[in-house]
Amino acid sequence: MLEKTKDDFFDRLALLTEQVLTQRCRVRRIKKEKQKTKNPLLDWLEAFIWAAGVVLLINQYLFQAYQIPSGSMIDTLLIGDRIFVNKVIFGPELLPGMAKLPSPIKPKRNDVIIFENPSYISRGPAFDIAQRIIYMLTLSLVDIDRDESGEPKAHFLIKRAVGWGGDRFVLEQGEFRIRFAGEHRWIREREFNAQRKLNHRLSRLMDAGDYPALEAAGKAMAYMDVGLNAPPNLVRTAAATLRYPDYLAREQARLEVLRGAYPQDTRYRMLFARYTQGWYVPEGRILPLGDNRDNSRDGRYFGPIREAKVLGKGSIIYWPLGRLGPIR
Repeated sequence: MLEKTKDDFFDRLALLTEQVLTQRCRVRRIKKEKQKTKNPLLDWLEAFIWAAGVVLLINQYLFQAYQIPSGSMIDTLLIGDRIFVNKVIFGPELLPGMAKLPSPIKPKRNDVIIFENPSYISRGPAFDIAQRIIYMLTLSLVDIDRDESGEPKAHFLIKRAVGWGGDRFVLEQGEFRIRFAGEHRWIREREFNAQRKLNHRLSRLMDAGDYPALEAAGKAMAYMDVGLNAPPNLVRTAAATLRYPDYLAREQARLEVLRGAYPQDTRYRMLFARYTQGWYVPEGRILPLGDNRDNSRDGRYFGPIREAKVLGKGSIIYWPLGRLGPIR
């Protein structure tokens, strides 16, 4: 009796196995028949949509490709470098330009970060989403967001996170001094970087010897603003041709003269104070600066940005191959 029961069990198991295998063969055969009758164009389109979806998911939530458009981060990043940005580390956006997912990891001082340009003027959410999808699908090769001259607009900026909540910065001839939160001592940025063994290079296009001519040019501009002829000594000093002027230093010199010419005008006093008192970074914000200090439109112009606006961290240079490696 026991033997008969075992035989019945194995017979049923064999029958079930045969049915399953037969069904699998039938499904495969039907699939192959459908594949034969399928339009090759539709087949190609399906494959493209699937691949595009994978690229979009990777770019949106994991790693996104960007091309460096300017020299503001020389020598860390060069014009034309193509990089991957880690999007997941600080919490990716749910949709391009939409709310971000939370992350326990926050940006750290000295990170190379990417964020939306505070000065960028949007053409509408539909265009922004379309632009970012096309940009991601083509791995940064195609950017439809261009200005009147045909150049890509600076929708996103890549800078170094230098200032943190509670820090104060002042500029002296293009060089920063920093007073960190809770401290009373000022320290030069280069000295701080050397102490911490930070290996990125701060590039300058101007020499210290260029500043007398630059400041004289700013003061001469102020005389023109008030309808007066500049003193001859200022004109002679300002005659030097400067290829890379430090706009902030020139503007400080101009405002110094205007403040003296119009002592009753609080506007000039307030504008001049911005340069002499420097930049304060509120809590929850970051002061982003370019490594190429004389050629960077950064936090010195638009101020500190909110930590929540940081979209990712520069991770790897993948092109050109000669520069392949991590971003530091």
